[in-house]
Amino acid sequence: MKPIFIQDMLKPRKSEFSLIKYFRNLLKYSMNKTSIPPIEIQTIPFNFQEYTLEEIQSRALKYYQNMSKRRTIRDFSKREVPIDVIENCIRAADTAPSGANQHPWHFVVVTDPEKKRKIRVAAEKEEKEFYSTRAPREWLEVLAPLGTDEHKPFLETAPYLIAIFAQIYGVDKNGNKTKHYYVNESVGIATGLLVSAIHYSGLASLTHTPSPMRFLNQILERPDSERPFLLLIVGYPTADARVPDIRRKSLNEITTYF
Repeated sequence: MKPIFIQDMLKPRKSEFSLIKYFRNLLKYSMNKTSIPPIEIQTIPFNFQEYTLEEIQSRALKYYQNMSKRRTIRDFSKREVPIDVIENCIRAADTAPSGANQHPWHFVVVTDPEKKRKIRVAAEKEEKEFYSTRAPREWLEVLAPLGTDEHKPFLETAPYLIAIFAQIYGVDKNGNKTKHYYVNESVGIATGLLVSAIHYSGLASLTHTPSPMRFLNQILERPDSERPFLLLIVGYPTADARVPDIRRKSLNEITTYF
C-alpha cells in the first residue's frame, strides 16, 4: 500500500488551481482599489456586413434624405398603431451603446386612457407653472416661434405615450444597489435611436419634457432608482397637421474638420 503523506493531503486538486489562482490575484489587487483581478473575457465572432463604397455612399445619402423629412408634430390622430411596431422600435433603441453595457433605461408604453388622462392633468399643471412663473423671458422668446403653451391635448389623443426612464442605479434580487455609469449619455443615445426608428417606421413623434417630471414615477409606478428622462408621444399626424416654418442648421454651421 502506497504511504500517504500530509503534504499530499494538502495539495490542491487540479480543478482547484483556477480558484486558488483567482483568490491569489484578488489578494494581490485588493491593495489597489482602482484595480480588479484579471478575468477571462468571453468573445464571439463579429458578423460585419460589408458594402461596396458606392453602396455605403448611397445608403448614407438615403438615410439622411429620409431623416430630413422628420418633424416634431403636436397634432396627433387617434388612428391605431399595431403594438408590434412600437415594440420593434424599442428593440432598436435597446441596441444603443451604454456605459459598461448596463442598459440603464426603461421604457413604459402607455395606452390606457385613464393613465393618459392622469399624465395630461399632471403635465399641464407643471406646464402652466412653467409658462406663467418658472420660465425666464429669454426661454419664452425662443419658444415663441414654435407656438407652444401649457395645453397638451396630444397626451390623450395620440395612441401611444412612451415614458423613458433613466436608471440611476440597479437593484438585484437581494436589494443591493449597483451603480450605473454614463446614464444620461446612454439614455440620450437610446432615445435618439428610438426617435429615428419611429420615423423610419412611418410614424410621427413629439419629445415632451414637462419640468419637473417626477409625477411619472407615481402614475406609472416606477421605483426611486429611476427618474423620468423624456416623454415621447407617438402616432399618426392628423390630415390637417401643420408644423412651424423653421429651418435646420447647415452642415457648415454644425461641423468642423481638421
